[in-house]
Amino acid sequence: MERTGGEPSYRSNRSYTTYSRGLIPAHGGYRQLKSYQNAQIVYDATVAFCARFIDRRSRTTDQMVQAARSGKQNIAEGSQASGTSKKFELKLVSVARASLEELLLDYEDFLRQQGLALWSKDEPKARAMRKLAYASHRSYETYRTYIERSSPEVAANAAICLIHQTNYLLDRQIQRLERQFLNEGGFTERLYNARRQSRRSSGQRAPKGQ
Repeated sequence: MERTGGEPSYRSNRSYTTYSRGLIPAHGGYRQLKSYQNAQIVYDATVAFCARFIDRRSRTTDQMVQAARSGKQNIAEGSQASGTSKKFELKLVSVARASLEELLLDYEDFLRQQGLALWSKDEPKARAMRKLAYASHRSYETYRTYIERSSPEVAANAAICLIHQTNYLLDRQIQRLERQFLNEGGFTERLYNARRQSRRSSGQRAPKGQ
């Protein structure tokens, strides 16, 4: 995982896919976001975890899978919407963060109700999980053994570690989006400024109130 100032970056080394045209800035490229990549791993891990340890007919299975899916999908939708609405992007990324927090509680509930241990951050197995965040070409395959071939305790704690990593990245992404919105405004502000500049260039006077 790329580091910035000693901390993991919210974005991969690959550049964004851009669709910049005039007023609409570069946007999209969510597949290159580290937060999206992590959320996708969390989703795949949750589907596999529920298939192994939760009754697939239960409401819990549906809630956990949907929460994991919401985390992934809202990051993608926010990235696509960012070209015309930074405010909407910020809202969707915040929804993704809230969905993953809900999922985190589900995993913690599972451990508590099963009488299993919740790893501390200094637990050797938790440290080993965190190191995998810096593996090259990381995907769900990197964690498959933890989720599909381990005990319920290991599988749940592995998923919890993944969610914490994703939430950290989303927190940084939200902070960046907030600063960007405050400093640069959104599409409405850019449209207003572009129209005013166009009128000035053509010698037209802007209507009162514009």
